Amino acid sequence: MSTWDEPLRKGPLGGRTAKALADKLDLHTLGDLLRYYPRRYDRRGELTDLALLREGEDVTVQAEVLDARRRTIPARQGRRRMDMMEATVTDGTGRLHLTFFNRGSHHQNTLVPGRLAMFSGRVSTFKGRRQLDHPEYVLLEDDGLEGEAARAYANELIPVYPAVKGLDSATIARSVGVALDYAVDIPDPLPPELRARKNLLGVHEALRKIHRPADWPDVGAAKRRLKWDEAFVLQLALAQRRRQAEELPAVPRPGADGGILDAFDAQLPFTLTEGQQEVGDRLAERLDATHPMHCLLQGDVGAGKTLVALRAMLRVVDSGGQAVMLAPTEVLAQQHHRSISAMLGALGRAGQIDGADTATRVALLTGSMNTAGRREALLEAASGQAGIVVGTHALLQEHVSFADLGLVVVDEQHRFGVEQRDALREKARDGRPHVLVMTATPIPRTVAMTVYGDLDVVALTQLPKGRAPVSTHVVPAHEKPHFLTRAWERIREEVGQGRQAFVVCPRIGDGAGGEAGDEVDAPPEDAPPGARPPLAVLDVLARLKEGPLADVRVEALHGRMAPDDKDAVMRRLSAGETDVVVSTTVIEVGVDVPNATVMAIMDADRFGISQLHQLRGRVGRGQLPGLCLLVTESEEGAPARERLAAVASTTDGFELSRADLEMRREGDVLGDAQSGARSSLRMLTLVKDEELIGEARDEATALVAGDPGLAGHPPLADALAALLPEDRAEYLDKT
Repeated sequence: MSTWDEPLRKGPLGGRTAKALADKLDLHTLGDLLRYYPRRYDRRGELTDLALLREGEDVTVQAEVLDARRRTIPARQGRRRMDMMEATVTDGTGRLHLTFFNRGSHHQNTLVPGRLAMFSGRVSTFKGRRQLDHPEYVLLEDDGLEGEAARAYANELIPVYPAVKGLDSATIARSVGVALDYAVDIPDPLPPELRARKNLLGVHEALRKIHRPADWPDVGAAKRRLKWDEAFVLQLALAQRRRQAEELPAVPRPGADGGILDAFDAQLPFTLTEGQQEVGDRLAERLDATHPMHCLLQGDVGAGKTLVALRAMLRVVDSGGQAVMLAPTEVLAQQHHRSISAMLGALGRAGQIDGADTATRVALLTGSMNTAGRREALLEAASGQAGIVVGTHALLQEHVSFADLGLVVVDEQHRFGVEQRDALREKARDGRPHVLVMTATPIPRTVAMTVYGDLDVVALTQLPKGRAPVSTHVVPAHEKPHFLTRAWERIREEVGQGRQAFVVCPRIGDGAGGEAGDEVDAPPEDAPPGARPPLAVLDVLARLKEGPLADVRVEALHGRMAPDDKDAVMRRLSAGETDVVVSTTVIEVGVDVPNATVMAIMDADRFGISQLHQLRGRVGRGQLPGLCLLVTESEEGAPARERLAAVASTTDGFELSRADLEMRREGDVLGDAQSGARSSLRMLTLVKDEELIGEARDEATALVAGDPGLAGHPPLADALAALLPEDRAEYLDKT
């Protein structure tokens, strides 16, 4: 019996072909080759009379060879000598010229005058003559193709494979054909009862129909079966992980009546929205469980995620534990520390003269703190005096410890790698704290894991009462420069009414690049060769001061400034002493200036959908409506303009992440790739296949409940082991 992991070099292919497939396409086993699917299908073309041929058409003609001749094209500079054969064919209605390069003797011996054949190719014109260059052909006398058989040959679907230099699609197709004939008894990973219940093809039949389809229904049926393979095996992996997680012990954090959380709720100057109350109850239920919570808190910018997270942290503090909030930048960490301290008031000043009887401390730990401040924060964390610790990557250092770490809150989780998040979790005594990750727009891999069911998702869909909407418009500066002029006028109008604005640029300037990690989720730039560099903060600041914002108070803000200088700029902005801040994406998350009503994002096409959505969330945070202007020089119809149009069309974070998925795919849900190029899923797509994925999740959960180790399903266990080798299993455990 053939097996999925059978090496190609020992199986159906010769060593030379197997080596080429391994070296050029990373295909080593029979399963690798059989799952190297066509990227599209071509047809030879309609059976056409020669008199009706049109240039550029893909056609198939039935014709008789009139003459054939060989000639040699002399070598020229940069090109070797070539052997060429030319032939003329006719069907009685007209004539057609054929050209073949190299192997001329082979074609001349085959295409002799009087032979009848089917020729397929694309019609071109050379020196006024219609011709086919290097057409495919089949001799009719040899194959007996005529009438209906000839038309079937013309309409046959031809698989086209992703090819590389030195290994063309035709060679790959021949190799796949050999593998298909060899693997007729390859084991089917899907249980027979599941195939019958879902009316799915057997695996070999599905592979044959995807590689050698007779018609489009064959392709559709094969894709459906092969998508089930990917969805079901992946869902098995996730179902097993969920089952294992439910069996892991964790310290419940039930809170306490009359504790800090109750006091905090009593002093809030507003009423929680129904959504905030509902999400808070769901998090409380999960924190009270005896296995670790792993939850994604999805909420649009301004929906109150920080408040919900703070209430969860206070519940843990009331239970005798500590909570950590990990932020990606110092600006955001400082902002969180200030806002949490302000919201808690006396409840966050334990041991101080003005502290409440029931209180805790809120510590801040960042890399730029002075020695005395860092020492004090480390002591408060290690002793347990600080029930809440807010910080940046500095929290991940080995010498940072906690008395009883019960909850890890990760803000904007896509800004941290899996290893970084895992390092913080390990600081809990048992290595299994509850984990809450927050984001306004999940990156594609996070959305992928959400749809696949490995994350427990809670969503805030309500904005607090009085929160103003934000409108977004694309400003095509190259096509309509007067739109950009109007944008500056609009900012001046807002400033004239006592409001404030942001202008965001991709770079800092003076030879400095962007902020470290700023564009972690940005797509590759699709600007044409020779395009100007991205706009920079320092350059734009100078132009605005000298031009359209000459009489406006404008300051710069970027990540290379000293922490005290950055903090001073933000304090002046919050106090109304600055009208406009020209910034990099250092303001992307956490900056809360309710009086800021307008934002212009320069070279907006240089940013990803998630970043644009986050940036937009910095305006309209008060009761005044917000305006976001996406300034771009990209051409209409370009992929960059499609991204900008998607952002302008909606403020819904999940909708934008779905748009991001459609444009970039989901990445490898079982590896560390954040884009689709390395995805282990070849057939399955999240946006189109959500219903199928849901069905597969239900089937996988039921199967794992009855057979956790898949002892009764050896082919399925083998498929799971192939999908989830040890390194990927470890990665999935960490995430």
